[in-house]
Amino acid sequence: MYINLLHLGRVPFSEALAIQQQVIAARKQNLIGDTLLLLEHPPVLTLGRNAHRSNVLVSDEFLAQRSIELHEINRGGDVTSHGPGQLVGYPLIDLRGDLPGKKGPHLGPVDYVRLLEEVLIRTCGDFGVMTQRICKLTGVWTMAGGSIPEKKIAAIGVHVSQGVTSHGFALNVTTDLRDFEWIVPCGITDRPVTSLELETNLEHQPTMEIARNATARNFGRIFERQMLWCNSRKELLASTL
Repeated sequence: MYINLLHLGRVPFSEALAIQQQVIAARKQNLIGDTLLLLEHPPVLTLGRNAHRSNVLVSDEFLAQRSIELHEINRGGDVTSHGPGQLVGYPLIDLRGDLPGKKGPHLGPVDYVRLLEEVLIRTCGDFGVMTQRICKLTGVWTMAGGSIPEKKIAAIGVHVSQGVTSHGFALNVTTDLRDFEWIVPCGITDRPVTSLELETNLEHQPTMEIARNATARNFGRIFERQMLWCNSRKELLASTL
């Protein structure tokens, strides 16, 4: 068993959404296998199904002046920021398949999110950054210490349609965290955001390439699949043509 792996580079959000939809349609028809898309976005804010517009702290005009797009989408969660230096993963997985932890006809969405969190926890660990889950707060968080609270290093928001997942996770690698000043990230007011770059020491300084490779490796381990590298979207979708 395998999961297709495709690196898209830096892709505008609307283009990435169209790619997701194309791959999902093929997956629902069993024309291709489960797939993980890894990419970056230019600056963009996305609002999930449960988002409150008040958690965007600036006007549309302010965003437009800085070429920051805003999209309302069907993933779970509130508002988050994407941009260069952030590794975005869109796993397009059929939850009815042979997946670890599946107890019935399909893996439950909450159990699926727990698997994604474990992928990211292990990836952070590869850089010497200890992270954790926090009850009722989806995502991955650094450890608190003294007066320093837990900080969010990775966000997760997913959607499931006819058993197939879309959207996914965002891991701050070398992200410019100033972009988060325009929002209340995920609607959470009492915990800041951080990045691998800020949390690692000089011996483990991250790059996007190393973070991407570590994430793909850990994804295969947690989902108990081999990762099958695809060189292009055309190669991935060749069987659908």
